[in-house]
Amino acid sequence: MTTTHAPVDAGRLADDLLTLEIGFTASFHDDAAVAERIERAAAGIGRPDLVLRARLARAVVMLREGETVEGGRLTHRVYPEAVELGGDYLLARCHRALSIFFRQLGDNATALAHAVQCMSHTAADVPPAIRSRHLMCLAVLLDETGSPQEALRAFTEALALATAHHDSELALHLLNNMTYTAYERGDLPAAEELVRRMRATAESAGIQLNATCLDTLARVAMLGGRHREVAQILAPLLADDAPRHLIDVGNALEEALLTAAEAYRELGAAERAQTLLDRLFRLCAEHDLAGLQAQGREQQALLHAATGRYQEAFEEYRRFHVETRVLTSAQQDARSRALQAVYQAEEARRATDTFRELAHRDALTGLHNRRHADEELPAVLATAADGTPVSVALLDLDHFKRVNDTRSHATGDLVLRRLAGVLTAAAPPDAVIARIGGEEFVVLLPGTDAAQARQTCERIRSAVAGEDWAALTGGLPVTCSIGVTTVTGPAATPASALAAADRNLYAAKRAGRDRVCDDAVTAAA
Repeated sequence: MTTTHAPVDAGRLADDLLTLEIGFTASFHDDAAVAERIERAAAGIGRPDLVLRARLARAVVMLREGETVEGGRLTHRVYPEAVELGGDYLLARCHRALSIFFRQLGDNATALAHAVQCMSHTAADVPPAIRSRHLMCLAVLLDETGSPQEALRAFTEALALATAHHDSELALHLLNNMTYTAYERGDLPAAEELVRRMRATAESAGIQLNATCLDTLARVAMLGGRHREVAQILAPLLADDAPRHLIDVGNALEEALLTAAEAYRELGAAERAQTLLDRLFRLCAEHDLAGLQAQGREQQALLHAATGRYQEAFEEYRRFHVETRVLTSAQQDARSRALQAVYQAEEARRATDTFRELAHRDALTGLHNRRHADEELPAVLATAADGTPVSVALLDLDHFKRVNDTRSHATGDLVLRRLAGVLTAAAPPDAVIARIGGEEFVVLLPGTDAAQARQTCERIRSAVAGEDWAALTGGLPVTCSIGVTTVTGPAATPASALAAADRNLYAAKRAGRDRVCDDAVTAAA
């Protein structure tokens, strides 16, 4: 008897891959099995793009299960093949996996560079569920690298997509990340408003909050000093019959035990706090969670101190510091092994240099970003110490809010992208141009005296005003105001130069906008 099999359909494989990439499968084990099946089937019908996407899916499973070396090695094998094959979607997925890898290594600058590249390859027509997840990856790294406002913008855009497409699970994930970010900043009002939105989203969708979300809610209550509320929030997780689907989320149960123990200590319920810590230590030993065990040691020391057992508190603090040092050393060794497994030394150096350059680029315009300007300005001003003139200009688009409000933020983004090209063409080749805010830019002009600086800024202003913006803005004008200052001598500092340029920018706006004001104009006024 001959067995026949239905022919493999590329469209069906692509749909299965998309489901995997969005994250609708039941567990990491399921993800790995599905990815392997798709990879074999795609190879059988000669679809290298689907093969590489499936391999990336397997790599992400490895990374999320803590197999950093193997996940990183597989991702780096896929990447050059993806570059050769081409295709924005495949490259976006590569950069996202690389971002996860470098974040696990603690190299957030390189991880951010890949998150930026991921978004640059994320076309407008990708499924909203994918775009929102790529935005979430970017938002997390922007926040972790000190750009909270840019992070909030990315989070907000991702949340709008999730909400518009009724993806309640993703909306909750995003809201949880945003809430925890506000908690870490100590911004209680923002965190509490986000908690309200989390609860409302879960209730309207009929979703039960899992351990990760409940621990975030508990942390916000802790920030507000509401320790009894913390115990109430976490009670469903700490019961012996807690549903597995609520607590089987990474190390969320152990995190919840740590939070609850702290709350009960603050409430004076030492016996209950000790019971929770004992359970935490058992789980940490079973699952080899050295980091959480060290945090538990610190809580144990505080509990001993709260109950007057000072000698035991001292001994526990000593264990905490020893375990923390050992953990730090182990983490450094693991990072070193991961990099050695993935790169040869010279390849690693070249890759790191390239990716760090990407981290200094603005994702929207391709110009340098504020981080780059902040690092470059002191070096440029240092050349003024021997009397070489240096000019610093601040440029701001006039009434740009009208473009966003009248035509949409998407149109505003298109204007900013085109503006980047106008600025690059009009500025001297050695100028450093960076986007430092929404519609605000800085132009550093080394070796440029006051007369040359004014001439350059007038050329830039004229180029912006003379560009044909009508097709984008529907007739709304796009002009700019520029404030420029020129400094010489060793007394110039980044703060003083930017302050002078900002004063001149304000003078240009006050005088009617669409003009350049320099030190001479401001002094005369």
